[in-house]
Amino acid sequence: MTEFEHEFEPGTPDGDGSEASREPTVTVVIPARNEALNLPYVAERMPTVDQIVVVDGNSVDDTMAVARKLWPEAVIIPQTRAGKGNALACGFAAATCDIVVMIDADGSTDPAEIPRFVETLVSGADLAKGSRFSHGGGSDDITTFRRLGNKGLNFLVNRIFHTTFADLCYGYNAFWRRHVAVLDLPDTTLAEAQWGDGFEIETVINVRMARSGLSIKEVGSHESCRIHGRSNLNAFSDGFRVLRTIEYERRTHRAITRAQVADSA
Repeated sequence: MTEFEHEFEPGTPDGDGSEASREPTVTVVIPARNEALNLPYVAERMPTVDQIVVVDGNSVDDTMAVARKLWPEAVIIPQTRAGKGNALACGFAAATCDIVVMIDADGSTDPAEIPRFVETLVSGADLAKGSRFSHGGGSDDITTFRRLGNKGLNFLVNRIFHTTFADLCYGYNAFWRRHVAVLDLPDTTLAEAQWGDGFEIETVINVRMARSGLSIKEVGSHESCRIHGRSNLNAFSDGFRVLRTIEYERRTHRAITRAQVADSA
Protein backbone atom coordinates (compact mmCIF):
# COMPACT_ATOMS: atom_id res chain seq x y z
CA MET A 1 0.00 0.00 0.00
CA THR A 2 1.14 3.54 -0.65
CA GLU A 3 1.75 6.03 2.13
CA PHE A 4 0.17 8.83 0.14
CA GLU A 5 -2.94 10.26 1.73
CA HIS A 6 -4.43 12.04 -1.27
CA GLU A 7 -7.54 10.57 -2.82
CA PHE A 8 -8.80 10.89 -6.37
CA GLU A 9 -11.57 13.37 -7.01
CA PRO A 10 -14.13 12.75 -9.76
CA GLY A 11 -12.79 13.99 -13.04
CA THR A 12 -9.12 13.96 -11.99
CA PRO A 13 -6.63 11.82 -13.94
CA ASP A 14 -7.75 8.44 -12.62
CA GLY A 15 -9.39 7.55 -15.90
CA ASP A 16 -13.18 7.61 -15.80
CA GLY A 17 -13.85 8.64 -12.20
CA SER A 18 -14.66 5.06 -11.16
CA GLU A 19 -11.64 5.00 -8.81
CA ALA A 20 -12.48 8.28 -7.09
CA SER A 21 -12.63 6.65 -3.66
CA ARG A 22 -9.17 5.09 -3.65
CA GLU A 23 -5.59 6.26 -3.57
CA PRO A 24 -3.42 5.95 -6.68
CA THR A 25 -0.99 3.06 -6.75
CA VAL A 26 2.65 3.87 -7.43
CA THR A 27 5.41 2.04 -9.32
CA VAL A 28 9.01 3.24 -8.97
CA VAL A 29 11.27 2.33 -11.90
CA ILE A 30 15.00 2.23 -11.14
CA PRO A 31 17.46 1.64 -14.00
CA ALA A 32 20.71 0.36 -12.48
CA ARG A 33 24.11 -0.48 -13.94
CA ASN A 34 26.84 -1.40 -11.47
CA GLU A 35 25.07 0.33 -8.59
CA ALA A 36 25.39 -2.34 -5.88
CA LEU A 37 27.05 0.11 -3.47
CA ASN A 38 24.45 2.84 -4.02
CA LEU A 39 21.21 0.86 -3.84
CA PRO A 40 21.18 0.58 0.00
CA TYR A 41 20.99 4.39 0.25
CA VAL A 42 18.17 4.45 -2.29
CA ALA A 43 16.30 1.78 -0.32
CA GLU A 44 16.79 3.65 2.94
CA ARG A 45 15.21 6.79 1.48
CA MET A 46 12.39 5.00 -0.37
CA PRO A 47 8.85 5.67 0.91
CA THR A 48 6.34 2.85 0.97
CA VAL A 49 5.12 2.25 -2.60
CA ASP A 50 3.13 -0.48 -4.31
CA GLN A 51 5.72 -1.74 -6.80
CA ILE A 52 9.44 -1.35 -7.38
CA VAL A 53 10.91 -2.30 -10.74
CA VAL A 54 14.70 -2.55 -10.94
CA VAL A 55 16.08 -2.80 -14.47
CA ASP A 56 19.62 -4.15 -14.61
CA GLY A 57 21.89 -2.80 -17.33
CA ASN A 58 24.21 -5.78 -17.68
CA SER A 59 25.96 -5.05 -14.39
CA VAL A 60 29.24 -6.78 -13.60
CA ASP A 61 28.89 -6.24 -9.86
CA ASP A 62 26.23 -7.52 -7.42
CA THR A 63 23.53 -5.05 -8.43
CA MET A 64 20.83 -7.66 -8.99
CA ALA A 65 21.66 -9.64 -5.83
CA VAL A 66 21.66 -6.48 -3.72
CA ALA A 67 18.36 -5.36 -5.23
CA ARG A 68 16.75 -8.72 -4.44
CA LYS A 69 17.96 -8.51 -0.84
CA LEU A 70 16.75 -4.93 -0.37
CA TRP A 71 13.38 -5.42 -2.10
CA PRO A 72 12.35 -9.10 -1.98
CA GLU A 73 8.99 -8.32 -3.61
CA ALA A 74 10.44 -6.14 -6.38
CA VAL A 75 10.28 -6.91 -10.08
CA ILE A 76 13.91 -7.26 -11.13
CA ILE A 77 14.56 -7.63 -14.85
CA PRO A 78 17.46 -7.25 -17.29
CA GLN A 79 17.16 -4.61 -19.96
CA THR A 80 16.95 -5.87 -23.54
CA ARG A 81 19.53 -3.58 -25.13
CA ALA A 82 21.94 -0.93 -23.82
CA GLY A 83 21.31 2.61 -22.58
CA LYS A 84 19.17 4.38 -20.01
CA GLY A 85 16.30 4.91 -22.44
CA ASN A 86 15.98 1.21 -23.13
CA ALA A 87 16.19 0.43 -19.42
CA LEU A 88 13.36 2.84 -18.68
CA ALA A 89 11.25 1.50 -21.54
CA CYS A 90 11.67 -2.00 -20.12
CA GLY A 91 10.71 -0.71 -16.69
CA PHE A 92 7.63 1.10 -17.98
CA ALA A 93 6.50 -2.10 -19.71
CA ALA A 94 6.78 -3.99 -16.40
CA ALA A 95 4.96 -1.33 -14.36
CA THR A 96 1.41 -2.15 -13.26
CA CYS A 97 0.37 0.81 -11.09
CA ASP A 98 -1.53 4.03 -11.79
CA ILE A 99 1.55 6.23 -11.44
CA VAL A 100 5.08 5.61 -12.68
CA VAL A 101 8.01 7.37 -10.99
CA MET A 102 11.47 7.20 -12.57
CA ILE A 103 14.53 7.77 -10.39
CA ASP A 104 18.26 7.07 -10.63
CA ALA A 105 20.05 4.31 -8.73
CA ASP A 106 23.18 6.28 -7.85
CA GLY A 107 21.69 8.28 -4.97
CA SER A 108 21.57 11.54 -6.92
CA THR A 109 17.75 11.64 -6.94
CA ASP A 110 16.14 11.46 -3.51
CA PRO A 111 13.33 8.88 -3.24
CA ALA A 112 12.00 10.79 -0.22
CA GLU A 113 10.73 13.42 -2.70
CA ILE A 114 8.36 10.92 -4.36
CA PRO A 115 5.27 12.02 -2.36
CA ARG A 116 5.61 15.56 -3.76
CA PHE A 117 5.64 14.21 -7.31
CA VAL A 118 2.59 12.06 -6.61
CA GLU A 119 0.79 15.01 -5.02
CA THR A 120 1.43 17.07 -8.16
CA LEU A 121 -0.15 14.38 -10.34
CA VAL A 122 -3.15 13.90 -8.06
CA SER A 123 -3.65 17.68 -8.15
CA GLY A 124 -4.20 17.50 -11.90
CA ALA A 125 -0.89 17.25 -13.77
CA ASP A 126 -0.19 14.54 -16.34
CA LEU A 127 3.58 14.78 -15.89
CA ALA A 128 5.36 15.88 -12.72
CA LYS A 129 8.73 16.94 -14.07
CA GLY A 130 11.63 17.23 -11.67
CA SER A 131 13.57 20.47 -11.91
CA ARG A 132 16.85 21.46 -10.30
CA PHE A 133 16.22 25.09 -11.26
CA SER A 134 12.68 25.59 -9.98
CA HIS A 135 11.71 26.76 -6.49
CA GLY A 136 12.93 24.21 -3.96
CA GLY A 137 15.38 22.62 -6.39
CA GLY A 138 19.14 22.60 -6.56
CA SER A 139 22.18 20.53 -7.50
CA ASP A 140 25.41 19.51 -5.82
CA ASP A 141 26.58 17.76 -8.96
CA ILE A 142 26.01 19.84 -12.10
CA THR A 143 29.06 21.49 -13.64
CA THR A 144 29.13 24.95 -15.18
CA PHE A 145 29.47 23.40 -18.65
CA ARG A 146 26.45 21.14 -18.14
CA ARG A 147 24.43 24.00 -16.65
CA LEU A 148 25.11 26.19 -19.69
CA GLY A 149 24.35 23.31 -22.04
CA ASN A 150 21.08 22.59 -20.28
CA LYS A 151 20.15 26.27 -20.46
CA GLY A 152 20.77 26.34 -24.21
CA LEU A 153 18.80 23.16 -24.83
CA ASN A 154 15.98 24.50 -22.66
CA PHE A 155 15.86 27.64 -24.78
CA LEU A 156 15.55 25.64 -27.99
CA VAL A 157 12.79 23.38 -26.70
CA ASN A 158 10.81 26.22 -25.15
CA ARG A 159 11.04 28.26 -28.36
CA ILE A 160 10.11 25.39 -30.67
CA PHE A 161 7.38 23.72 -28.63
CA HIS A 162 6.09 26.76 -26.69
CA THR A 163 6.94 25.18 -23.36
CA THR A 164 8.29 26.83 -20.21
CA PHE A 165 10.73 24.19 -18.97
CA ALA A 166 13.33 25.31 -16.47
CA ASP A 167 15.24 22.01 -16.55
CA LEU A 168 15.14 19.81 -19.65
CA CYS A 169 17.78 17.18 -18.87
CA TYR A 170 16.89 15.80 -15.45
CA GLY A 171 15.88 12.21 -14.90
CA TYR A 172 13.45 12.53 -11.99
CA ASN A 173 9.92 12.40 -13.41
CA ALA A 174 6.52 10.92 -12.59
CA PHE A 175 3.47 10.44 -14.79
CA TRP A 176 0.22 8.55 -15.09
CA ARG A 177 0.96 5.13 -16.59
CA ARG A 178 -1.79 5.46 -19.18
CA HIS A 179 0.38 8.08 -20.92
CA VAL A 180 3.15 5.58 -21.75
CA ALA A 181 1.61 5.12 -25.21
CA VAL A 182 2.05 8.86 -25.89
CA LEU A 183 5.80 8.45 -25.47
CA ASP A 184 5.98 6.02 -28.41
CA LEU A 185 9.24 4.52 -27.13
CA PRO A 186 11.20 1.99 -29.20
CA ASP A 187 10.01 -1.61 -29.08
CA THR A 188 11.99 -3.31 -26.32
CA THR A 189 11.91 -6.68 -28.14
CA LEU A 190 14.04 -5.45 -31.04
CA ALA A 191 17.65 -6.64 -30.99
CA GLU A 192 19.27 -3.66 -32.74
CA ALA A 193 20.01 -0.37 -30.97
CA GLN A 194 17.22 2.20 -31.42
CA TRP A 195 17.06 5.98 -31.25
CA GLY A 196 15.71 6.77 -27.81
CA ASP A 197 17.76 4.09 -26.05
CA GLY A 198 20.23 6.56 -24.54
CA PHE A 199 20.27 9.58 -22.23
CA GLU A 200 18.09 11.48 -24.69
CA ILE A 201 15.15 9.68 -23.07
CA GLU A 202 14.40 12.59 -20.68
CA THR A 203 14.06 14.97 -23.64
CA VAL A 204 11.89 12.48 -25.53
CA ILE A 205 9.53 12.15 -22.56
CA ASN A 206 9.26 15.89 -21.94
CA VAL A 207 8.79 16.92 -25.56
CA ARG A 208 6.33 14.19 -26.50
CA MET A 209 4.21 14.86 -23.43
CA ALA A 210 4.20 18.56 -24.39
CA ARG A 211 3.41 17.87 -28.05
CA SER A 212 0.44 15.79 -26.96
CA GLY A 213 -1.05 18.72 -25.09
CA LEU A 214 -0.72 17.08 -21.68
CA SER A 215 -0.44 19.08 -18.48
CA ILE A 216 3.15 19.35 -17.24
CA LYS A 217 4.15 20.84 -13.92
CA GLU A 218 7.73 21.14 -12.71
CA VAL A 219 8.57 20.02 -9.19
CA GLY A 220 11.60 21.46 -7.43
CA SER A 221 14.07 18.64 -6.77
CA HIS A 222 17.54 18.54 -5.27
CA GLU A 223 20.21 16.59 -7.14
CA SER A 224 22.99 15.17 -4.96
CA CYS A 225 26.36 13.88 -6.06
CA ARG A 226 26.53 10.21 -6.93
CA ILE A 227 27.63 8.31 -3.81
CA HIS A 228 29.91 5.63 -5.30
CA GLY A 229 31.29 4.98 -8.76
CA ARG A 230 31.44 7.05 -11.90
CA SER A 231 28.56 8.43 -13.93
CA ASN A 232 27.66 6.81 -17.26
CA LEU A 233 26.76 10.26 -18.63
CA ASN A 234 29.06 11.92 -21.19
CA ALA A 235 28.33 15.64 -21.38
CA PHE A 236 29.55 15.98 -24.99
CA SER A 237 28.17 12.87 -26.69
CA ASP A 238 24.93 12.75 -24.72
CA GLY A 239 24.42 16.49 -25.17
CA PHE A 240 24.73 15.98 -28.91
CA ARG A 241 22.18 13.16 -28.75
CA VAL A 242 19.77 15.52 -26.98
CA LEU A 243 20.34 18.13 -29.69
CA ARG A 244 19.60 15.56 -32.39
CA THR A 245 16.48 14.55 -30.49
CA ILE A 246 15.24 18.15 -30.42
CA GLU A 247 15.74 18.44 -34.18
CA TYR A 248 13.93 15.14 -34.82
CA GLU A 249 11.02 16.15 -32.62
CA ARG A 250 10.92 19.57 -34.30
CA ARG A 251 10.55 17.98 -37.73
CA THR A 252 7.89 15.62 -36.42
CA HIS A 253 6.03 18.48 -34.75
CA ARG A 254 6.12 20.50 -37.96
CA ALA A 255 4.80 17.58 -40.02
CA ILE A 256 1.94 16.98 -37.58
CA THR A 257 1.04 20.67 -37.55
CA ARG A 258 0.98 20.84 -41.35
CA ALA A 259 -1.20 17.75 -41.53
CA GLN A 260 -3.65 19.25 -39.05
CA VAL A 261 -3.82 22.48 -41.03
CA ALA A 262 -4.43 20.53 -44.26
CA ASP A 263 -7.20 18.48 -42.65
CA SER A 264 -8.97 21.60 -41.39
CA ALA A 265 -8.75 23.40 -44.73
